[in-house]
Amino acid sequence: MTTVVVVRKAGQIAIAADTLVTFGDTRLAHRYENNTKIFRVDTDAGPNYIGMAGTVAHFPVLRKALGTMPREILQLGSKDEVFDTFTKLHPYLKDNFFLQTKEEDSDPYESSQFSVIIANATGIYGLYSYREVFEFKEFWGIGSGRSFALGAMHAVYAKAKTAREVAEAGIAAGCEFDRNSDGPWDLFTVKTKENSK
Repeated sequence: MTTVVVVRKAGQIAIAADTLVTFGDTRLAHRYENNTKIFRVDTDAGPNYIGMAGTVAHFPVLRKALGTMPREILQLGSKDEVFDTFTKLHPYLKDNFFLQTKEEDSDPYESSQFSVIIANATGIYGLYSYREVFEFKEFWGIGSGRSFALGAMHAVYAKAKTAREVAEAGIAAGCEFDRNSDGPWDLFTVKTKENSK
C-alpha cells in the first residue's frame, strides 16, 4: 500500500508519493531499495507523471507497457484520451504480461487491477480498475494513506500558495499516520498548460 497525491493550484500541478513497500508485515524501506512509485512518460504533448497504488507487480509492468506504446496511441491530455489509452493498453497487459482480470463474479467489466493518478500540463487524472477516469479540479489521493492525505490537503488548500505546498502536506500526513506509507517521498511539479505558453 502507499500514499500518492496530486494537486492543481496557481498554475502548477504537483504529484507526490511515499517510498515504502510492504509485503504483509515486512517493510522494505527506501534505504534498502529504490522504491519509486512515480514514473515519467513523455508524449508529444509533454511529460506525464504517473503514480500507482496496488500490488508491487504493477509498477514494472505499467512502466514497461506505457514506455513501449506507439506515440500516436499514448495520449494522456484529457479524460477521453486517458480512457482511450488505457482501454487500448488493457488487452496488451493481458496478452503480454498475463494480467489477471477477474476480481468478483459480478464484475461489470474486466478489471485492470490498479489505481493510477496522472499529472501533466493539462490537469490531474485518476484511473481506476474498470478504466473509469476522473479529472480532479483541485486535489486527490490514492492508496492506503489517502484519507489522511485528503484531510491534510483539504485543510491547507485555500491558504497554500502552490500545488507543491498542498502535495507536501498531503504526503506528509500519509507518511505520518498510515502504517504502510513512509518517507522519503518523491515530488514532481509541472506548469499548467495555460501558464506554460
